[in-house]
Amino acid sequence: MRYAFVGLGHRAQMYVDALLGEWRDTGEIVALCDPNRTRLRYHLERIGRDVPCFAPEQFGKMLETCDAVVVATVDSAHARYVVAALDAGKDVVVEKPLCTTAEDCAAIAAAAERSTGRLVVTFNYRYSPRNSAVRRVIAEGAIGEVTSVHFGWALDTIHGADYFRRWHRDRANSGGLLVHKASHHFDLVNWWIADAAASVYAQTSLRFYGAGNARARGLADRPARAFGAPGLGTDPFLPDLSADPRLKRLYLDAEHEDGYLRDRDVFGEGVSIDDNMSVLVRYEGGALLTYSLNAHAPAEGYRVVVNGTAGRLELDVVERAWTPPHAAIDPTASGKEHAEGAAERLVLHRHWRRPEEIAIVGGAGAHGGGDVLLLDDVFRGPSDDPLARQAGYRAGVAGVLVGVAANRSAATGLPVVLADGGTRLAG
Repeated sequence: MRYAFVGLGHRAQMYVDALLGEWRDTGEIVALCDPNRTRLRYHLERIGRDVPCFAPEQFGKMLETCDAVVVATVDSAHARYVVAALDAGKDVVVEKPLCTTAEDCAAIAAAAERSTGRLVVTFNYRYSPRNSAVRRVIAEGAIGEVTSVHFGWALDTIHGADYFRRWHRDRANSGGLLVHKASHHFDLVNWWIADAAASVYAQTSLRFYGAGNARARGLADRPARAFGAPGLGTDPFLPDLSADPRLKRLYLDAEHEDGYLRDRDVFGEGVSIDDNMSVLVRYEGGALLTYSLNAHAPAEGYRVVVNGTAGRLELDVVERAWTPPHAAIDPTASGKEHAEGAAERLVLHRHWRRPEEIAIVGGAGAHGGGDVLLLDDVFRGPSDDPLARQAGYRAGVAGVLVGVAANRSAATGLPVVLADGGTRLAG
């Protein structure tokens, strides 16, 4: 299989590494597309041979060189490349979220239906052993019919803060955290309970990051960015990109070409996304989801409670028990969940029985070995998986639209109705 890449920032690394390493027998990298020549040179050095490079406006020409395309651009650009690749009959591997708007969801769905190509959305958290175990226990009927789900996610001031210094801070790029981050979580719930969202109501706010909150707390005279700032190395919100050779090459050394700053101050102007979000979802089968996301917690992890007619399932995950008082270099690096104090526990409570702890069997690598399973599905093809972890365009659309609906609800103060199995906003 001949693979082309569009978008060569951090998110592309896992797939480049795979094709240069354990999955090199499944295909080769034959083309690269990115507007930044410095990032192109960086990846050419890693590949170790000449590979044709294309600017975004040459994407159509690049499609002539490949069988499949890996899309890892800024979220708002996904649809442009996904639709073009599908219409050219190419297979597509796209980072989550699938896209950022209802219009883009519709365009991708239509392209996927008419294309001979296969689209895979890389929902890697489906493959994490703890999340797979939740799916298995529910599917086995251990708690009966699901009646409600509570899902609370906490991003700490390393990981959460990073969304407020990168391109994600602009809602036009990312759709906000209810799309960029939470669509990942909405997909888990959709998959766990095998159901589709029917209506969404949400409330959101920006309470911690951004210039207005900084002024209210007396944080005056903040630097516009971390690089060159007097507080670099002592201020926990100012990461030193020059301390990480990879990030330095990908971003600091590349910014002269496109002006993209990877280390904007989280308390500066230009933040248009929220850091506190609460969402209520009613599913077609009647189950209710209460979801919350906080992006400035002192620790990182999540708690899931699934209630059913025969019992209750509880998953508690600590990915980082405390946030050290220094700036993050790369908060999304693999192995984050193995930080000090990391823990996970899955407990089944059946009516009239003692609680039963469910064993979570992990593997080597990121997300408890889940990334390895995902890459197998991406590059070797889907296995005979009783958990149906590989996600196509319908799952990608369904996850995104809960976030899109939540954003719309928060803006209008009204509930938003979904149709066609959670794949279209009604009205």
